[in-house]
Amino acid sequence: MAKTMTRPLTLILLLVSAISIPVAANAQSSLSHKRFHDIAYHQPDSWFEEDEALEIADSVIRYQQMNGGWVKNQQWHLGADQAEILECSTSGIGTTIDNGATFDELEFLRRIYLATGESRYRHSFLRGVFYLLDAQYENGGWPQYYPLKDGYYNHITFNDGAMVNAMYLMKGIGKNQAKYSGLKLDEELRSRCLDAYLRGLDCILKCQVQKKGKLTVWCQQHDEVTFAPTSGRSYELASLSGYGETEGIIQLLMEEENQTEAIRESLNGARNWLMGHAIKNTVVEHFTNKEGQPDIRLKKKKGAPLLWARFYDLVSEKPFYCDRDGVPQDDLSKISYERRMGYGWISDSPSRLLK
Repeated sequence: MAKTMTRPLTLILLLVSAISIPVAANAQSSLSHKRFHDIAYHQPDSWFEEDEALEIADSVIRYQQMNGGWVKNQQWHLGADQAEILECSTSGIGTTIDNGATFDELEFLRRIYLATGESRYRHSFLRGVFYLLDAQYENGGWPQYYPLKDGYYNHITFNDGAMVNAMYLMKGIGKNQAKYSGLKLDEELRSRCLDAYLRGLDCILKCQVQKKGKLTVWCQQHDEVTFAPTSGRSYELASLSGYGETEGIIQLLMEEENQTEAIRESLNGARNWLMGHAIKNTVVEHFTNKEGQPDIRLKKKKGAPLLWARFYDLVSEKPFYCDRDGVPQDDLSKISYERRMGYGWISDSPSRLLK
């Protein structure tokens, strides 16, 4: 299982001293409205040869932590969160795969290496891959943070695509897919990544919740020892995920070339459960509430497209919505405005996978 790592004090001090350096101070205004994620994945290939890209890449490398990972929510083209990076550097805890962290940086480094051939970008990419390999549990799951920290962060995390993102990267390297072949990764590393991917598949199948002997879907996070669904934040209770996490897993399993009987059964179980738990004849209505604020509510409408809730109760298998007090409610209007508008509770997105 993933273990907490120690770091030589001298190396920590070197990194801390680097943190005082401004990040991408001259980033052009053409990028100021973009997220780093969008830059990493959607900028034209030719852009990665430009000075602007090189400046951002050097910031990405400069703030890579000693274990090879990165702190989350960093917009490297605009400037780094100095306090958060310093805290991570001194404590050794804070590198993560949450919110696309580490994956976005690796994609940026992959693309800029292919554009420039500069070895320092490939070296930084490799350090990030080894970080992910080190972070994986022996049972195939990935925690949200590595080194491990207290609380729900240690659970096997499907929330926001954390583990699925790791799986795609491991598969891509392990099977030497075209986007990674230009990195010229050696056979030993590819073998390790493929093994990590296959162990991850086994973990996913073990996490799928069974009800009365039938396969259903997944939770946002699962216990790292028992694989049981478990809670995350106060309003993210142990539950059945109607979209988001379950969608990402289904997509991953659908794309697996070796459709074993276990994978086919998993997909059939998830599809049948989703079809049986769709919210029918209902729409999400946007309106202005009595305080003059934009608001939402659920309204009956015959023949409306199918919807799914983010959370379904583990026992009743009915949709619920939850405030920061951790008390589930059967009506979206019963939770606070802040939570109602600040979280995704209902969606029609599974429809595309069920066609």
